[in-house]
Amino acid sequence: MIRPANRLVPVLCMVGMAALAGCGKPQVARGINDPYETHNRAVHELNRDIDRTLLKPASSGVGSALPEPARRGISNFAGNFGLPSSIVNDLLQANIDDAASNTVRLLINTTFGLGGILDPATAWGLPARDTDFGETLHVWGFAEGHYVELPLLGPSTKRDAIGGFVDLFTNPLSYILPSPKRYAGPVAGAVSKVGDRDRFGDTIDSILYDSADSYAQARLLYLESRRFKLGGGNSDSTYDGYDDYDDFYSE
Repeated sequence: MIRPANRLVPVLCMVGMAALAGCGKPQVARGINDPYETHNRAVHELNRDIDRTLLKPASSGVGSALPEPARRGISNFAGNFGLPSSIVNDLLQANIDDAASNTVRLLINTTFGLGGILDPATAWGLPARDTDFGETLHVWGFAEGHYVELPLLGPSTKRDAIGGFVDLFTNPLSYILPSPKRYAGPVAGAVSKVGDRDRFGDTIDSILYDSADSYAQARLLYLESRRFKLGGGNSDSTYDGYDDYDDFYSE
């Protein structure tokens, strides 16, 4: 039987890796690196079929069955449950300000927000400062890698795909809480994602079903938004090749 303390060893190893990371400012990628476009387009078509036959109808059901306050509460709970993972990544990035802010936010919403169902921290000036291990790899100097589209998960990059896998293990609550409580957050997160499909349905439909090339548009939107975030909101660091896609448009 694996003890919880032993299961934290990989996280502690990542802290050591952070100490070895370079001190230079990480570079945000430019252009489109998609050598496996044929395969990615096949996965994209699979994802569109899954969305059309399963996710979109399910999201409509969730939207009809749950009133907005209930959906907001589920989303708040899922976000609060995932905050420890962001805090771990903040520390791995040596981002002490965000780690402190997210820690205070976690304490406030867990205690005064009924376990995170309510979000008083945002009203008190402490919004969530989300991050992930993909961003941690970026801070450590790992290159973005080629673009990939993952089954069910959608647009990503090689670096973010690896980061998403590692993030399955970066939340301390998954080691501390007993079963089945440790699964409450992921389940709430899944329900919240389905609800988001209904909430942003018009925008998602316009990308997947109304554009001339939904694959190219989804790829560009993902890369633009991700690079904008990694660049600290500096648009100069993002790819500016909009003319490559005449069908591109934003909300």
